[in-house]
Amino acid sequence: MVFSSLIFLFCFLPIFFFLYYLADKRYKNGIILAGSILFYAWGAPRFIFVILGTTVIDFYVVRAMAAAEKTAFRRGLLFISLSINLGLLFYFKYLNFFEDNLNTVLTLFKMKPMQWTKLVLPIGISFYTFETITYVVDVYRRIHKPLKNFWDYQLYIILFPKLIAGPIIRYHDFAGQIYDHVEYETTEYKLRGFYRFCLGLGKKVLIANVVGSAASSIFDLGDQLSTTTAWIGAISYTFQIYFDFSGYSDMALGLGMMMGFRFPENFNNPYSATSITDFWRKWHISLGSWMRNYLYIPLGGNRVNSKARLFFNLWLVFLLSGLWHGAAWGFIIWGAYHGLFLVLERLFLGKWLQKLGKGAFVYTFLVAVVGWVFFKTEHLDKSMEFLHAMFTWKPDTFVWRADREFITMTAMAVLFSFFTLVPIGQKIQHKVFFEDYSMRRHYLMATAMVILFFLCAGRTTITTFNPFIYFRF
Repeated sequence: MVFSSLIFLFCFLPIFFFLYYLADKRYKNGIILAGSILFYAWGAPRFIFVILGTTVIDFYVVRAMAAAEKTAFRRGLLFISLSINLGLLFYFKYLNFFEDNLNTVLTLFKMKPMQWTKLVLPIGISFYTFETITYVVDVYRRIHKPLKNFWDYQLYIILFPKLIAGPIIRYHDFAGQIYDHVEYETTEYKLRGFYRFCLGLGKKVLIANVVGSAASSIFDLGDQLSTTTAWIGAISYTFQIYFDFSGYSDMALGLGMMMGFRFPENFNNPYSATSITDFWRKWHISLGSWMRNYLYIPLGGNRVNSKARLFFNLWLVFLLSGLWHGAAWGFIIWGAYHGLFLVLERLFLGKWLQKLGKGAFVYTFLVAVVGWVFFKTEHLDKSMEFLHAMFTWKPDTFVWRADREFITMTAMAVLFSFFTLVPIGQKIQHKVFFEDYSMRRHYLMATAMVILFFLCAGRTTITTFNPFIYFRF
């Protein structure tokens, strides 16, 4: 069940909030938990028991770890918990990838390849695993005490707005909200949550789906691909993945606000960034924060003895970030590619980019466009074929024609990707998302969002192209 599906918009969502708002505050968390289990089970009924089972183990292992006094015993329990969670992630997400690569090597040496069952990837397993790790590690570091009630922990892990594709919320930042979110469940917060949800829905359905459909068609052209068409496809996917994922994040934040939860922002106009370093402060912010706190800092962070070690740590973190996104060489190359530019900016590029000021966003955008080719195609041979078409002039052998809808939505994508480069854009964004609303603004915004909601619902009824890219991670 995806947020932009008709069954979610017209069945799950109204029934859930009807029951939630009708319930006494003592039972609201129970309604959320039951709704979250149903939401996940609808899309992955076989795997809901994997999540429920591992949360039981984690809850009691972490409680024992928190109560233990001996360091060795605490470390042993930490190791057990991390092994279970990372082991499940490896089993479902990476085992077939390593098997395929091992079989390639065995075939080169004329040895018999291994046979293993092809595994189905549970939706959202990477996000679920990362949040579990934050709970385990934060308690181990004594940053926060463990939850006393198992159902409260279950709620933190399986809360449906963030379960499938984030944002990744540190346990330390969320623990108190399990008990106090009802206090934030005001009319103002509910309305602003609804506005945020509708804006995210518009990003997803009206922009991402339209440019994404074109991108998929172009990436499937193969030998018919011309240079012009290749660039159109790459740029279309660049806009698709941004409006798809930031749209989902807006919907997640909006749903959370309607229940009184305060989720962290996950995007901050990344295509207006003036460097790749700045891009990663603004793209998938919660993942960047997780990587910094649980990988980069434990590796030594900025406190290492040499620049070579610093650059290696930085590059390694982004290599692992690519691997986290998916079990394919395209994702790994994508992570290494971004890590390389981060190192180059530390070495010399950063000084040049500072001289360009805001104009450096062109560099950032072009680097991102090329990187997304690896992300989209996943297989290196297809990536190189597509990049070859982009950078080696190849005339049109097949004319891909853009329709009026694609041109309109691409123009909207350009506008909303770059409008904060000017002060008026920043002012508008701040008023829409962060400033208090007057009653007049509420009337105007509510009317506009209801119209947008039904426009999106109508668009959904006439198209079958409605994926969420990050649901598969």
